[in-house]
Amino acid sequence: MTFQSPELLWLLVLVPLVALWHGRKGQTAAIEYSSAELVREVSKASRTSAGGWVTSLRLLALTLLILALARPQFGRGTTEVEASGIDIVLAIDISGSMIAQDFQVNGTPVSRVEVVKSVVSKFIDARPNDRIGLVAFAGRPYLVSPLTLDHPWLQQNLERVKLGMVEDGTAIGSAIAASVNRLRDQPSKSKIIILLTDGMNNAGKVAPETAADAARAMGIKVYTIGAGVRGEAPIPVQDQFGRRGVQMMQVDVDEEMLKKVADATDARFYRATDTDSLEKIYAEIDRLEKTKVTIKKFEHYQELFAWFLIPGLLLLGGEFWVANTRYRRLP
Repeated sequence: MTFQSPELLWLLVLVPLVALWHGRKGQTAAIEYSSAELVREVSKASRTSAGGWVTSLRLLALTLLILALARPQFGRGTTEVEASGIDIVLAIDISGSMIAQDFQVNGTPVSRVEVVKSVVSKFIDARPNDRIGLVAFAGRPYLVSPLTLDHPWLQQNLERVKLGMVEDGTAIGSAIAASVNRLRDQPSKSKIIILLTDGMNNAGKVAPETAADAARAMGIKVYTIGAGVRGEAPIPVQDQFGRRGVQMMQVDVDEEMLKKVADATDARFYRATDTDSLEKIYAEIDRLEKTKVTIKKFEHYQELFAWFLIPGLLLLGGEFWVANTRYRRLP
């Protein structure tokens, strides 16, 4: 048996506290006498034990209601489901050129990095049973998240990715090497890296081809994506007076190198020149990289809160009725 809201069980601490408070406080006198001798005989016939068990009913009812609030559940069985179990590292370029606004969302120019984050977020949502890690890179790689099944936490870390997290540059080889290091000791059957960049390798100490050879030796596929238009792209600039504008600048992606990396690891190279093509690329990789495995998980639960709620309400109603009829206190 499990509880849907186990944190509410802490309210059970209130039960002994209420009992202690009630015992120390006692009951307020209904009638005051100048001398106890006047009512000594009457008190011998009074039902002095009633208050104790009526209070016990109240405390028991409170206990049952708290248990009902915590939503007790009972697992009724297991269900076999088919899932995709693959370890994936997403390597995202966050160099300065990723600020270029050659991608659009609903007709509005948006920076490359924001579009990439949006598409990657959808890709993560589409693969709930995969362990996914995230590496951002510019002049050097930066581990945003290790491999994890906690995708909400992964999404939070993805949201925090922005330009300027590390020194500028494009260390493609080092990014592949860092991603390989995250995957090499994992026992999973299928391990892949999806690397997206909009530039040419100009930083880092590892050549992309060397990193690709290491990935191939460890059975890791490296899908590569070249992002951005060919030729010139609109890039936001700011002059010395703080005035902002957009300037067309030459951009280039080393497609030949990215193809070699992908081919060396039995993967594919893709070119994304707009938002639509980028979404299709991640969707295609999602279709290509699926390994069906059968897993068992508890899926059907029987709600048990009524077993606690109904007796609790009955006890509470019984306590109220008894306290106001047979054992009603004098006004």
